[in-house]
Amino acid sequence: MRFVSFSKNSGAALGVRLGDEVADLSVAAPGGPQDLLTVIAAGESGFQQAKTAAEGAGADARIPYAGLELLPPMHNPSKIICLGLNYVDHAAEGGWEAADYPTLFMRGPSSLVGHGQPIVRPRVSEQLDYEAELVAIIGKRVRHVSEADALDAVAGYSCFNDASIRDYQMRTAQWTIGKNFDATGGFGPDFVTADELPPGAAGLRIQARLNGKIMQDADTADMMFGVAQSISLISEALTLEPGDLLVMGTPSGVGFARTPPIYMKQDDTIEIDIESIGILSNPIENES
Repeated sequence: MRFVSFSKNSGAALGVRLGDEVADLSVAAPGGPQDLLTVIAAGESGFQQAKTAAEGAGADARIPYAGLELLPPMHNPSKIICLGLNYVDHAAEGGWEAADYPTLFMRGPSSLVGHGQPIVRPRVSEQLDYEAELVAIIGKRVRHVSEADALDAVAGYSCFNDASIRDYQMRTAQWTIGKNFDATGGFGPDFVTADELPPGAAGLRIQARLNGKIMQDADTADMMFGVAQSISLISEALTLEPGDLLVMGTPSGVGFARTPPIYMKQDDTIEIDIESIGILSNPIENES
């Protein structure tokens, strides 16, 4: 199944994507879950309820996918945990060696933007960089979960652009400030349930395209720490809960590592394309 969150009546609505149409669950199932977190937290019954409502949706509940103002699929996560340097070639291009433990940092929800919405280049920097990433959305509460069982905790996947303000990122040993500027984390367009993809979403082509030019081109199987191992390691330290996001790192080809560096600017368009998941597209706008 594919879910989208979209703007409706000055609020957020949840829909199930049916090809070129979306079944609006606020119409098809007004008494059911109305946001992705509620669906995920309900487990199999939540997904089944949404599926039944979508399959039975009448013409009044079906709306065109094209033209919807899409929001981040999960706009209220309790945690956004990101992996850095998770592809060998990307670590090398930045001058880092491959690690035996994942590099982890956090993002805040105020940094998220949906598909089609502008990623904002802040007033204080011209070093806005792109990072094509897979994001796994946690579906059940886990702590100390084994790697063998870890994928049972994944509800689904989406595309992410971990857009980074490089000069601020490198001002400190911790990357937090450069990764949390408002409206820099592109997320979407669809949430795709895990059963539609290979285990751990491995073996999928992942690209970043800036104004149509391929800048990053890799395979999710190239990650040093896959989804299952990452979940197991993180759960040694903290409890993962339904709706938490795990952003899985970017391959080589980022802008700051090029000669000369390439950064995103006003009127650019950046696309993150992950095979079988979708294409996340965002225009770039300067902060007003």
